[in-house]
Amino acid sequence: MAVLGAICFGLVIGWITYGTLRRRQGAAGLTDLAAVLAAVGGGAVSALVGPEVFGAYAVGLAIGFFGYLVAATLMPDSKWLGD
Repeated sequence: MAVLGAICFGLVIGWITYGTLRRRQGAAGLTDLAAVLAAVGGGAVSALVGPEVFGAYAVGLAIGFFGYLVAATLMPDSKWLGD
């Protein structure tokens, strides 16, 4: 679980960082940086508790992150997904 969690965690952090750096409209905002720091901070805190907890946190983070991406792709006009 810890290895799978580390892979998922790296995927999510890489995706957020890529999206922040690749953005063409305007500079990266403080909220973008806060999202990356929150994910990294949550991973650091859960890693202190133990590798199993970190693995579960990271897998949950990846499921939520990529689940939102799938929902936004399948329902692009949905109002609850934001702008």
